[in-house]
Amino acid sequence: MGMKLSKFNFELPEDLLAEYPATNRDESRLMVLNRKDKTIEHKMFKDLKDYFREDDVLVLNNTKVFPARLFGNKEKTGARIEVFLLRELNKETRLWDVLVDPARKIRIGNKLYFGEDDSLVAEVIDNTTSRGRTLRFLFDGPYEDFRRKLTELGETPLPKYIKRDVEPEDKERYQTIFAKNEGAVAAPTAGLHFSKHLLKRLEIKGVNFAEVTLHVGLGTFSSVEVEDLSKHKMDSEEFHIDPIAENIINKGIKEKRRICAVGTTVMRSLESSVSSNGTLNAYDGWTNRFIFPPYDFSIANMMVTNFHTPKSTLMMMVSAFAGHDFVREAYDIAIKEKYRFYTYGDAMLII
Repeated sequence: MGMKLSKFNFELPEDLLAEYPATNRDESRLMVLNRKDKTIEHKMFKDLKDYFREDDVLVLNNTKVFPARLFGNKEKTGARIEVFLLRELNKETRLWDVLVDPARKIRIGNKLYFGEDDSLVAEVIDNTTSRGRTLRFLFDGPYEDFRRKLTELGETPLPKYIKRDVEPEDKERYQTIFAKNEGAVAAPTAGLHFSKHLLKRLEIKGVNFAEVTLHVGLGTFSSVEVEDLSKHKMDSEEFHIDPIAENIINKGIKEKRRICAVGTTVMRSLESSVSSNGTLNAYDGWTNRFIFPPYDFSIANMMVTNFHTPKSTLMMMVSAFAGHDFVREAYDIAIKEKYRFYTYGDAMLII
């Protein structure tokens, strides 16, 4: 048996789960891990610029979160049902994969009504998908009107651990400032720390930016249920790497620059499209790449990431990059020093 799930378990005090973002994006805390020297420094996120040189490459995920959480009522009983939109299956037939809560109350053929005037109706057509349910939205107008209606009725999909209600500032703060391509149901959280000011400082320093798109789905957050990690199957997520990003990153590799992946989503995109000679290929498609120790990384030699929850696939990837024991030591220190964990939490730079 290879690497075990239990190796990634630890006690995380509930008060360290960040309910709110830092006042300013670039003023969260930053723990810097040096893999070669095995040293740990404590900084502010805006100090990130001090670790870059001219012509280094910073790779960002420009996916944009859409308001994926809807609240509706079941026909006849009027029971309140939460619907979390996961994936659009078919534009023409308005078919979506969704999660529903409470799931036990929903059967095939049930209709759900959304909006105060019940202006949007959906019918449950499949109960058997691994991801939950399949709904067909019964909407007669043009596709653009349908998407507008989803946006109007949907809420910012904050993760479930945040127990408070969604607030107006979440609409902006649960989105990176470089978000462009809509399609994610969760934010690429490492990117949330970047402010316009910090990006400008990095640009002045001569750092090159490359953008990729990985639409974060529930695959990133699905729990691992098997002790032997080699048996875990990741849900696929859609990603795109265009020729512009390919060229910027490959030039950096050729010149032996630092290539920094901002977040586990960027790292997974890069590792899912490596050529046989260790360079990056442009790509349009899907990835279910699951990265856990031991693993040899091909493209990035630096990484920005948040502090993740126990037994998460995100923590496993970080451990593969920085070393399992080193990451455990860093997490122990983070808990002692009261770093904030998860979506709105603090950040780590691994060099």
